[in-house]
Amino acid sequence: MSDRDDSDKQDDARERERASSHDDASDKDDRKKDDGDDEKKPAKKPGKKPLIILGIVVVVLAIGAFVWWFMTRNQVSTDDAYTDGDAVTIAPKVSGYVVTMNIDDNRFVHQGDLLIKIDPRDYQAQLDQANAQLGLAQAQLHASETQLEVARVQYPAQLAQAQAQELTARANLVQASAAYERQHSVDIRATSQQNIDTATAQQKSAQANVAQARAQVRTASLVPQQIAQVVAAVEERRQQVRQAQAQVEAAQLNLSYTELRAPADGWITKRNVQYGTFLQAGTSILTLVTTRVWVTANFKESQLDRMQPGDKVDIDVDAYPAMKLHGHVDSVQLGSGSRFSAFPAENATGNFVKIVQRVPVKILIDDGLKPGTSLPLGLSVVPTVMLRH
Repeated sequence: MSDRDDSDKQDDARERERASSHDDASDKDDRKKDDGDDEKKPAKKPGKKPLIILGIVVVVLAIGAFVWWFMTRNQVSTDDAYTDGDAVTIAPKVSGYVVTMNIDDNRFVHQGDLLIKIDPRDYQAQLDQANAQLGLAQAQLHASETQLEVARVQYPAQLAQAQAQELTARANLVQASAAYERQHSVDIRATSQQNIDTATAQQKSAQANVAQARAQVRTASLVPQQIAQVVAAVEERRQQVRQAQAQVEAAQLNLSYTELRAPADGWITKRNVQYGTFLQAGTSILTLVTTRVWVTANFKESQLDRMQPGDKVDIDVDAYPAMKLHGHVDSVQLGSGSRFSAFPAENATGNFVKIVQRVPVKILIDDGLKPGTSLPLGLSVVPTVMLRH
């Protein structure tokens, strides 16, 4: 039994070796066939997939460019723009020392607030003196008006008195002339030389009295002129009163100028005054930036073709990226910026070079500014104008 079993095992081993060698041979044949197939196959050509991707990218970019052009075809913008506003220069109208100062740098003040007070004592004294001059002028005017009332009664009365005296003198002259005629018409023996001389003297005296009375009548007859003279004196006094009143008003104004008050709501900037400083009239001491702010945008002249007042504007502020302001075009300046510069260009010299000019456009802010947020002047902004036509 053992010999047979051993022989069977040996047969099985030989069987496995042959199978194994057969498999190895078949594998070698397969590899040879594969190598032969590889040598017979041609090299693969590059794929079309990258070209398709590139074409898709080009189409997407073209569509994006078209959409961007379509959406922005009615928009113009510029980065040459800044915030602008009213900056009021404050200067005293009278000189003096500062005795009260209620201001500080960048402080907000309301219209009518007292900013600075100058020592008012000198100007109060000038006002008192002007009031005294006014009182004196008014008293003189009252006296002149009284004289006018008297003159309107006195001068006609003097004329009547002069006329009455003339009548009396004429009557005396008639009587004296009659006596003179009687003394000269009678016989010399019926009278005396003394009587003749007396009658003659009386006649001459009566004639002189008539002449004097006539002269007084001529003088007294100038009643309108005399009254006009008094009226002129009254008018002179009246003008003196007006002059004194003007001096009082000027003194009151100078006294009021000692208090500098805010002309509008705004912020104090560029302060160059201290308590106790002696201020000269007309010298700038501070600048008040008001709350009214707008945007000045310098658009190219080629961007103004369709721009009109009232066009809506979106405003981006560099200092506040999250702030979105909205406004509208208020007006376009009638001239480029270079035309109104200190040294405008002179194009008649023959050296002209065409340069695209920029024209300032005023843009008012309608909304978007948060309460309590201020826009300092001169901030860079980017306005985008929505053209309507």
